Amino acid sequence: MKGINMTSRLWIKLCKLVFIPTVLLIAFFISTLCPKILLAADKAEKEYILIGHPNPSTGPLSEMGEVSPWIDDQFVEKINAGGGIYIKEYGKKLPIKVKIVDTESNPTKAIRVATDLILQDKVDMMVVMHTPDTVNPVTAVCERYEIPCVSTQAPIDPWLSNGPYKWSFHSFWNIDSLADVYLEIWDINANQTNKVVGCLWPGDADGIAFSEVFNKKLPARGYKYVNYEGFSHGISDFSPAINLFKKENVEILTGVLIFPDWVNFWRQSIKLGFYPKIVTMAKAILFPSSVNTMVLEGFLPEGWTTEVWWNQDFPFKYSLIGHDTYDAKGLSENWSKDTGKQPTMVLGFVHAGFEIAIDALKRAQTLDKEKLRQAIEDTDLDTIIGHIKFNSENYCLTKLVGGQWLRGSSWPWELKVIYDPANLTTTKTQGMFFPMPKTVLPDLKSKAK
Repeated sequence: MKGINMTSRLWIKLCKLVFIPTVLLIAFFISTLCPKILLAADKAEKEYILIGHPNPSTGPLSEMGEVSPWIDDQFVEKINAGGGIYIKEYGKKLPIKVKIVDTESNPTKAIRVATDLILQDKVDMMVVMHTPDTVNPVTAVCERYEIPCVSTQAPIDPWLSNGPYKWSFHSFWNIDSLADVYLEIWDINANQTNKVVGCLWPGDADGIAFSEVFNKKLPARGYKYVNYEGFSHGISDFSPAINLFKKENVEILTGVLIFPDWVNFWRQSIKLGFYPKIVTMAKAILFPSSVNTMVLEGFLPEGWTTEVWWNQDFPFKYSLIGHDTYDAKGLSENWSKDTGKQPTMVLGFVHAGFEIAIDALKRAQTLDKEKLRQAIEDTDLDTIIGHIKFNSENYCLTKLVGGQWLRGSSWPWELKVIYDPANLTTTKTQGMFFPMPKTVLPDLKSKAK
């Protein structure tokens, strides 16, 4: 029995010597090698880099979203012609794919679109533009799900109100800069007005932010403001605002309206006999299609003023996708050649959003979300809208000048620069047309495109 017990104990020891290391080896294999195999298998299924692009293709903001598909196609074609972007965890270049989804110009729909792009389509990063109604909800969703996001073309102020940000990076001007441009436009003929400004501030993110800034800036520069604010998009009756402005003897009109609201307001203004000497309107009159539509309505837009964030005469270039001399003029000409349409300032900002995104992907060489976020944060890039370098609050201020709609040479109506103190544009500043005319010339309708 004793011999048997000794043999049994010896057997048990031998088993331990063999079994325990084997178990440990298997455990090591499972914990280290298996995940790598599984990860490699997962990586093998990755066929492209997917960029999500929520866009107002329809609805009141559709004029802004019009250029997005064209820009998307430009980048996809040029980047993929070179094989794509090198991603080191796959050891090869991957082509890019952009999935553009219509937000219908609706903030609630923008939230749903962004969420679906992240959770269902599994986008690697997001690019978004076109006012706080699109940018703010999308960047908020990206913050929630920790998705790197590049945004442009929404005033900094309402964008910051949703911060602080870690995953989203933004480029545009702030309302303080815009207000300075507007005031300089008004100062050109200040001695011929009573300096009373009627302001149309809707109850959206833009309207609230604009009101806060203008309420401080105007009195400091000797202007009196008369606010009509808090109204919703799609309002049908502007007579209370118009009667208020007439009562207060308003001679300068400003605001931040969507185009359908501007059409309603201006139509009712003419009917009620309200003719301001100066009109300076954000958002609503940025596009030639809007101005041409007003002509078809029977109204003369000559002399309307607004901000200019970008045009073909801005001196900026980029060379991300093989165009060493590709500049603002070249981009504008290509757009017109391909579409037959007049270039707009949105063109530059949609393009710049993709410049920033592609540059970050090239430098990061990875689809790891945190490393890609860091690459965007480290952006130090010359783009078609100027140099982009983000500050500690994740934004970069861009420049703007003042413009006025006048009858043009290449197109029926052209937005001419009338205020450019830093000589940002490459063309001579146009003198200001003043005051606003009250009539429509009979031949204008036939000239509108």
